[in-house]
Amino acid sequence: MIEIKGANLIGAHLIGADLTGAVLTGADLTKVYLTNADLTGANLIGAALTGADLTDANLTGAVLIGADLTDANLIGAVLIGADLTRADLRRADLTDANLIGAVLTDANLIGANLIGANLIGSITIGCKINFSLNEYEQAKQFIEGLKK
Repeated sequence: MIEIKGANLIGAHLIGADLTGAVLTGADLTKVYLTNADLTGANLIGAALTGADLTDANLTGAVLIGADLTDANLIGAVLIGADLTRADLRRADLTDANLIGAVLTDANLIGANLIGANLIGSITIGCKINFSLNEYEQAKQFIEGLKK
């Protein structure tokens, strides 16, 4: 198991990395490249992932409590059962992300792109989200995703 608490990995290229079960609490992963990385069960509590590229990353069961994912790219990411309690996902791109059973309690999703995201069984209590009039279709899909 990899344990690098509080590490400074700003802009690191970790494309396709196997970080299964890694402990990255409080790590600075700003603008890190984690495309196709495996972060299954990783502990990312309080990690800074601002502007990170997590395209197609596997974050199944990852713990991202209080993580900063502002402006992060999570297109096609798998976040099944991930804990995103109090996570900051402002302006994050979650297009086609799989959030089945994810915990989004008190998460900030203002300005996030959720087109095609699967939110079946997710917990969204206290979740902050807004949609402009131009984002009607996105709002409709978000609501439909919660109903399934």
